[in-house]
Amino acid sequence: MADIEAARAQFQRIDTDGDGFITAAEFKQALAQGGDWNVTDSVAEAVIGAQDTNQDKALSFDEFWAHLSKA
Repeated sequence: MADIEAARAQFQRIDTDGDGFITAAEFKQALAQGGDWNVTDSVAEAVIGAQDTNQDKALSFDEFWAHLSKA
């Protein structure tokens, strides 16, 4: 997904509270809404942690985009 506007729309869909950050809980909820009910809290935390460059336990759009644009 190299289109920044599509990435921003996806980020905003996952960021359900609109605070500008994706938490593990929001990530897990988004996956569940997509049909993946098997993601545990620890897996969601690990996925967020792997992309969380400043270690604040949440993804900013910049961290989200950095991960997508190098894929």
